[in-house]
Amino acid sequence: MNIVLWVSAGLVAAGFLFSGGYKLALPHEKYVAAQAWARDAPPWAPRTIGVLEVLGALGLILPAAAGVAPILVPVAATGLAVVMAGAVVLHLRRAEFPALVPSGVLLVLAAVVAWGRFGPYAF
Repeated sequence: MNIVLWVSAGLVAAGFLFSGGYKLALPHEKYVAAQAWARDAPPWAPRTIGVLEVLGALGLILPAAAGVAPILVPVAATGLAVVMAGAVVLHLRRAEFPALVPSGVLLVLAAVVAWGRFGPYAF
């Protein structure tokens, strides 16, 4: 199960590094043109979410890999699950059903990592 949790954490981290990096790399106008939800959000929201996603992704891997404060791994996974729960609600309200798949998968994987690392497979 430890290997499953590491692989899940790696997949979640990769997904959030990509997603957060995308939000941070593009100018606001280009991001709004590419992502419909950002048109209705405050201008600061995509960048703030991007920062949270990148920090959460780093928090999934680095503390455990470095052996420093490994309790941050399930904390980061919980935070990312909360972010994805918000994304699922947003996409449901906007009827953006294709966007539910990646959001839902990341939500479930982050929740599994949080459960495993807080619970029976803690570091």
